[in-house]
Amino acid sequence: MDRKKFIGLFSFGTAMTVLGNVRSLASGFPEDGSLMPVLFVGHGSPMNGIEDNEFSARWKKAGTEIPRPAAVLCISAHWLTRGTWVTAMDQPKTIHDFGGFPQALYDVQYPAPGNAELAGETAGMVHKTPVGLDHEWGLDHGTWSVVRRMYPSADIPVLQMSIDHTKDPQFHYELGSELYNLRKRGVLIIGSGNMVHNLRMIAWEKSEEPEFGYDWALQMNETFKQLILKEEHNRLVNYQNLGAGAGLAIPTPDHYLPLLYILGLKRKNENQSFFNDKTVMGSVSMTSVRIG
Repeated sequence: MDRKKFIGLFSFGTAMTVLGNVRSLASGFPEDGSLMPVLFVGHGSPMNGIEDNEFSARWKKAGTEIPRPAAVLCISAHWLTRGTWVTAMDQPKTIHDFGGFPQALYDVQYPAPGNAELAGETAGMVHKTPVGLDHEWGLDHGTWSVVRRMYPSADIPVLQMSIDHTKDPQFHYELGSELYNLRKRGVLIIGSGNMVHNLRMIAWEKSEEPEFGYDWALQMNETFKQLILKEEHNRLVNYQNLGAGAGLAIPTPDHYLPLLYILGLKRKNENQSFFNDKTVMGSVSMTSVRIG
């Protein structure tokens, strides 16, 4: 987006924040101080969006295990931008951001509504950087492949927040922490990516096997899990210092950064657990995290 459009949308975002305060966007959200859990989901292949397998089945189960959210905010590995944006349209489109897959995958539509007022409030609570309101993107497969399994009726508002690819990992961790108040308002925040994600090293010949990981991928997946359990977030933010295995696991940061948003939302002594803890095709970890 050009600078003029960014300024215009950001100004609109400021106005929406004020409007949100006046109209009390908290209506309908829990008042008892409880916190909505947060999730990091390893989404893997787009085919998980239509295949009935152990991963999609576990996403469906997750939707029944947590309180029904007032809305969903997803930080997807597949929306990289300059600057930070949040979708603010009333009806986000379903984006098929992939190629070479069966037609059935392109036929999927997930008609969940958006929520412009919540988008404005979300933009207003972030102080680390301006957050623009976006009316062009929609829901990419990092979001809909997971959320449509959790909430197949598509009756819960879904928003996406973009990842500013010009910023370092610490920026994304701190930005995530600024979204904390959404947890008090019944918003389910999901980071969608993969802890280990190296497409260049995929073992295509193992694509039909339910589980297969190279030694380095299994080792790094376990390292990430142990650091999460120990709440050593600084080491996870500075993952480049974790050795050569980290370079193989995270050749580009796009699928890893959504994890940092979720870790930034954690409060001390909150429960945390893992699900879909498997590595497939050698170099993609499906390991997912629930906090709270």
